[in-house]
Amino acid sequence: MKICFFDDFKLGVLKGDAVVDVSAAVSDIPRVGPHDVVNGLIARFSDYRKRLEDAVSRANGVPVSQVRLRPPLPKPTNIVCMAVNYMEDGTRPEPAPINAFVKSPSAIIGPNDTMALPDVPATIFEGEAEVAVVIGKRASHVSAGDAMPYVFGYVNFVDGSARGLPPSGNTFYQMKSRDTFAPIGPWIVTADEIGDPDKLQVQLWVNGTLKQNFNTSDMAHKIPRCIEWVTSIHTLEPGDILATGTNHRGLSAFQDGDVVELETERLGRLRIDVRDELKRTWSRETRLDRQQKGQEGTTPQLTGKYAPAKS
Repeated sequence: MKICFFDDFKLGVLKGDAVVDVSAAVSDIPRVGPHDVVNGLIARFSDYRKRLEDAVSRANGVPVSQVRLRPPLPKPTNIVCMAVNYMEDGTRPEPAPINAFVKSPSAIIGPNDTMALPDVPATIFEGEAEVAVVIGKRASHVSAGDAMPYVFGYVNFVDGSARGLPPSGNTFYQMKSRDTFAPIGPWIVTADEIGDPDKLQVQLWVNGTLKQNFNTSDMAHKIPRCIEWVTSIHTLEPGDILATGTNHRGLSAFQDGDVVELETERLGRLRIDVRDELKRTWSRETRLDRQQKGQEGTTPQLTGKYAPAKS
């Protein structure tokens, strides 16, 4: 099942190329906002699934192209992102030590929304294509062997980054938790539709040019181990997001006017825009392009505020 929000945050289920309004089927879920609706649905999905299926069977829905899709998880309690969690096409000799960071829920945006690059002296802005796990039930101290039943589903996730901010070493919080730096969507796909999450192709385009193209089989610490490790530190709640990391070799600079599209096999395609009021520019090369030329680090800023002074 593919679950989304659309228009004024009506709850929807995909039926082919149409979306069916299933709001009436979940009207008894206590809510202050749409996040309560989807989190409550996830927490008691076994109680609501038949209601949703019946609602979908009775209606034709509206073409997806005629609605405004919204972030399917508007305000998760936790957004946890695994760090350096890919083997980079075999170029890493061994997995990096397991590590993660958190993003603020205010970083969430949805399909066709805009990632806004802030007025800060970042050396580069990047967005990482990721598959994110949606947690299905309260999870604390879960063993890897018991982890997968805690997975409700999966969603596309872009991990926005403002890299190189001073002071050196003061990194993850100010780099990752900026407003609009966690695009997700276009919908949640329940785990039963995915099968093996370790064999999903992930692709990201910038202005129609393919930049990232990798498979989740390259993941260093697999999903069960990630859940085990994170829940040994703190509890995850229904509707929480656990982003599983990226293969960094295709990363390139996000800049003003970019159209970014992320598509993961069976998860649909997420499209976002990028806006930079400062109109800063970078080369369009990827990290892999630089490595192949024997160059280190990320591509330098070319023009605009904070660009290095030319000698």
